[in-house]
Amino acid sequence: MGRVLCIANQKGGVGKTTTAVNLAAALAASGRKTLLIDLDPQCNATSAIGGEPTARHPLVQRTPIREAVKATDIEGLQLLPGSRSFHDVDHLATAGGGESRLVADHLAASLSVYDAVLVDCPPSLGTLTETALATADEVVMPLECEYFAMEGLTQMIELVKRVMTRRNSRLRLGGILLTKHDPTLELTHEVEREVRDFFGEAVFQTVVPRDVALAEAPSHGQSIFQYDCRSRGARAYIEICQEVLSP
Repeated sequence: MGRVLCIANQKGGVGKTTTAVNLAAALAASGRKTLLIDLDPQCNATSAIGGEPTARHPLVQRTPIREAVKATDIEGLQLLPGSRSFHDVDHLATAGGGESRLVADHLAASLSVYDAVLVDCPPSLGTLTETALATADEVVMPLECEYFAMEGLTQMIELVKRVMTRRNSRLRLGGILLTKHDPTLELTHEVEREVRDFFGEAVFQTVVPRDVALAEAPSHGQSIFQYDCRSRGARAYIEICQEVLSP
């Protein structure tokens, strides 16, 4: 099975979905057969690449992944769309340990045909996120360069550690990714210094700039590479992809 990366942070608005979509697109462009899984009930990853949410979530119905995935306009990238169904969201979010394990096993058993799988998690520490982490090889945590950036990060790391201790867990920290980076602000530099001093090499060298093109692309149902391949955001996600692929 290829690498499974969860993009997770309990805080919303930190660039989680932006990272999931554009890193998936970059990996597909590098020649990897890639799957983007939308586990967020808001379904932003689905709409961000021109997809439509499903009436029922494939993971709740135990639909074979190969039957539920959708093609995208990006060569090499497929999508497992999310669902806004209140019933499905509640089912996945409140599933007990046994049910959560069944969902994780069903997901893991269907991913062997892909070189890379990216999972866009909801902004929470709930069962949806925990289920995704139980399936993953790595977790990438986007972290906004703002005053409250560190708030809640400790809880996210504790959840990651808890999943790591489970039997047969493959999970490791893929890295912390600084997002909405504005070099003209002293606050940005302060946050970056603190994060790099504390986490060291666990932080990606590349930062995601505050770039209007990254904010506009999802409204057109496109990745940053389709919308503005010359933008600073596009260059950043190419470099992030290179970091992810480097040994």
